[in-house]
Amino acid sequence: MSVTDRYRDSWEGFWRAAPAEQGSVIWDADPALTAERHLALFEPFLADRALPVVDLGCGNGTQTRFLAGRFTRAVGADLSAAAVELARRSDPAERAEYVQLDATDRAAVRALHQRLGDANVYLRGVIHQSEPADRGPVAEAVAALLGAHGRAFVVELSEAAKHVLGDLARDPAGPPPKLRPVFAHGLAPAEVADAAFGDLLRTAGLSVLASGELPLSTTEFTPAGERIELPAHWAALAPDGARPS
Repeated sequence: MSVTDRYRDSWEGFWRAAPAEQGSVIWDADPALTAERHLALFEPFLADRALPVVDLGCGNGTQTRFLAGRFTRAVGADLSAAAVELARRSDPAERAEYVQLDATDRAAVRALHQRLGDANVYLRGVIHQSEPADRGPVAEAVAALLGAHGRAFVVELSEAAKHVLGDLARDPAGPPPKLRPVFAHGLAPAEVADAAFGDLLRTAGLSVLASGELPLSTTEFTPAGERIELPAHWAALAPDGARPS
């Protein structure tokens, strides 16, 4: 299985057009507002900090580079070749590694696991904007990369975020500038119902160790100067049958 050409082309177009400067993309928030907060929630559940971490859906690699300073090895993986190239250009010190990966391609995911061994996984905002047929395979990719000893931290926009985004899109002045490219390239954020989120994870062979809600910070602001934050939920995960850490 692999993603559709339309979906792949949408992401290639988005990342080819994206400015190189950090923060130019709406979800490219400073790690202090994203990965650092998430890692504080994730760390108590890590069974082996010596394992590498895979930032699955790494985009331009901002969060990957942060994670590289906290794990022995960090690998950013993304569907888009343009995103991977941008991530590499943005990391001249080569703090992390970057690979192009279709997370729905089971053979490619297995090959990455064979190369890295068991890994911890960070997944931020990938499932909620995947096409319906791809959501289960993406969750399965997380499970495959964990192997027997890895742990995962998954954060996704909640159902309520769709209403927030809809209100922003319907503003008489038009969507905020950094949201416009998302719609222009046919990307569809916040498309997973809250009730389906846990089922996707469990069906993929993942056990939920802890979960909660934490707004996802963006790089966009309201006309009043307030940072736009989107409702989101998170889960710390282990492979089914794993011993508590």
